[in-house]
Amino acid sequence: MTTPRLRNFIDGDYVEATGESTFDLIDPATEEVYGTSPISSAADVDSAYRAASAAFAEWGDTTPSERQLALFRIADAMEANAEKFADLESKDTGKPRATLVTDEIMLSVDQIRFFAGEARHLSGMASGEYLKDHTSQIRREPIGVIGQVTPWNYPLNMAVWKIAPALAAGNTTVLKPSDTTPSATLFLAEIAAEFLPRGVLNVITGDRTTGGAMIDHKTPQMVSITGSVRAGMEVARAAALDLKRVHLELGGKAPVIVFDDADIESAVEGIVGAGYFNAGQDCTAATRVLVQAGIHDEFVAALASYACQNAKTGLPGDPGSFFGPVNNANQLAQVEGFIDRLPDNATIELGGRRQGATGYFHEATIVSGLNQTDEVVQNEIFGPVITVQKFTDEAQALEWANGVQYGLASSVWTQNHGRAMRCAKRLDFGCVWINTHIPIVAEMPHGGFKHSGYGKDLSSYGFEDYTRIKHVMSYIGR
Repeated sequence: MTTPRLRNFIDGDYVEATGESTFDLIDPATEEVYGTSPISSAADVDSAYRAASAAFAEWGDTTPSERQLALFRIADAMEANAEKFADLESKDTGKPRATLVTDEIMLSVDQIRFFAGEARHLSGMASGEYLKDHTSQIRREPIGVIGQVTPWNYPLNMAVWKIAPALAAGNTTVLKPSDTTPSATLFLAEIAAEFLPRGVLNVITGDRTTGGAMIDHKTPQMVSITGSVRAGMEVARAAALDLKRVHLELGGKAPVIVFDDADIESAVEGIVGAGYFNAGQDCTAATRVLVQAGIHDEFVAALASYACQNAKTGLPGDPGSFFGPVNNANQLAQVEGFIDRLPDNATIELGGRRQGATGYFHEATIVSGLNQTDEVVQNEIFGPVITVQKFTDEAQALEWANGVQYGLASSVWTQNHGRAMRCAKRLDFGCVWINTHIPIVAEMPHGGFKHSGYGKDLSSYGFEDYTRIKHVMSYIGR
């Protein structure tokens, strides 16, 4: 049977890649090949950047209201095609189909509409005479052409996080989705082309060599990547050679601190939901739980019981599936490797194995008895594995929470307001949730510290990252 072959989307239309190299698109739920996608060459990258550069001359001169209208129309078209987006996303990722429209597609639509509003909300100091006989004003301008790379855990949503603020600010873009999940992003470029000038939004597929060519190219004035710490460091090094702006959203190892006065039932429900959603393939996932000694045993038992009943993995079409497979064979091997290397002090409270012989499914897993220096505590697993540590007091909880290389997200579960506020201040993470974990809204920034990268997605702060600031001063004396 002939499998569909995807094409790049450059200068407002689908085009064939110049080379013959392709990679298979594999359904993570069945391991069946359902399509092929080109490995774009340096020539393809150059073609996409030339289109984006030519388009910037027009798009960069549009008014905020014109950009807002285009984004609103793109959002409306996405909403009208929500079911198709969900089908594409489920096929590429293996995610449960039943909840994709509400959990991700409409969330992406809302985020585009938010940035449509931001296009007309440029900020800056008031014009005035800060020096006698001189009037100063601030111009907030688009940066130019942006190179962007997105991951496979939330293909469409991560594309929106990058494309929407960039276009709202007047930039043009070349975006490379992950090699395993390109379909929904290409479809987004297709429907957006009806409302954008040719070349404003370009999507090319490929592997690490394609991504490297995008970063090394002389055209982009800024590069933005969501991915691993390793990939972020490589991008930062390469971009430094040409002094490109860099926007990095990298890994995470979110601490979840549960004090002995927490509502156990609420905490268990919230942690299971935020730990196993998307098979734990989320940089903010609630997968590193620290529980105070007084409730530790009771909490672990409740966590395992609730997860056993409510965190089922299965096929995308199974209504009982809370999460699907991990995305690819390499990722499954990574998750299994962490379990295989568990230290002698570790206890597997739930799961611990691959599920079935077909598909990249792994059971919801809970591991307790861990020490702060253990590999599964220190490194990002990116799978359906929750670790549990027992702490004694607030000082130890904060020491262990901050004692990793990451700094993206965290949460605190307690009924003590003062304690919650102290922890919010001292936790070295870009987001602190209190008595909840993982809700994200377009109005609030998302981004981390330390090895989790720098720059913000979402919010007005994320919009500002895609602009440059110019000071204009006029002499008004006689």
